Parts: sequence; C-alpha cells; structure tokens
Amino acid sequence: MNSRLFFMIPLAVFVVLAIYFAIGLTKDPSKLDTDVLTNQPMGNFNLIPVAGRSEGLSIDDVKGQVSLVNFFGSWCVACLQEHPFLLKLRANNVIPVYGVDWDEKNPQDVVRWLARHGDPYTKIGVDTTGETIIDWGITGAPETFVVDKQGIIRYKHLGPISQRSWDNILWPLIQELRKQ
Repeated sequence: MNSRLFFMIPLAVFVVLAIYFAIGLTKDPSKLDTDVLTNQPMGNFNLIPVAGRSEGLSIDDVKGQVSLVNFFGSWCVACLQEHPFLLKLRANNVIPVYGVDWDEKNPQDVVRWLARHGDPYTKIGVDTTGETIIDWGITGAPETFVVDKQGIIRYKHLGPISQRSWDNILWPLIQELRKQ
C-alpha cells in the first residue's frame, strides 16, 4: 500500500503543476496591471551619464514636453528588437525619447552597444543603484513610459514598441497629450 502511495505523489504533483501552467498559458501577458503609476507624477531622479558622456538624465530633462522614457539595457534581447523603431522615431524627430540604462555588468557595454546599433536617445542616464527602476515599477526590459508636459506618467508600455502598438496606442495618446 505504501509503495502505491509513493508512486502516486509524483503523479499528483505533475497534475497540479500541469493545471497551474495550463491556467497561466491562458493569461494575456499584455494585460498585466500596468496602471500602478498611471496618472502619477514621475519620481525624482538624477542619473549619471553613460561612460564617455558629460550629461546624464534628470527629471528636469523630461518635464515640459510630452516624451517617452525607455528603460533598456545592452544585455536585453527585446531591447535590440525594439531599437530600430526607436531609431526611426529619432530620425523623424517624432518625440524625445529618454533612455534609462540599467543592470549593466560593465559600464562600457552600453557604450559599445550604442556605437554598434545607433543612439535613438535624446539623453541617457544610468541607474547604477536600481533605485530608479524600483521607483518606476520596472518589471523587465524594455519598458517605456509616456510622460506628459507636467511630468505625469500617462501610460506604461511593457515590452518592445512595435508599429502596431505605436499606431494603436502610443501615437494617439501622444497626440492627445500634446493638445493639452
């Protein structure tokens, strides 16, 4: 009897895990709760510059205009996927895109990454302490925020910006915020 129970335990664990993962696969990750900071003012930040540059990024740089604040890292595969779209925004002077680089193992990694792939950012700051990513509620990279002229966060976009998300969500919101 005990040997039968011994063999049933792994099967029971497997069934519980299979149910748990099956439920998880039905969830849409794009519908995660991203509204935590929406309509809240940006937290104060003053980030050091990327290696070799003289200017970092602070809250004063972002305020006064509708802009995007993009959290990225040279280690991030999805950031590289998003990067050409950000370069296109910069080339067409659509909107200021501010970058927050974080979790670099070597400060030179982002310098090499930007040199290799191009620099779409109006300004970049480096979050060396992790305080800024905590204040902004970052769960992964890339994440991009639409910030209005008063420094209020109006939208948080998880993952790479695509043409579809730009056309359907970000650009209409930016146009609306520019009218205010």
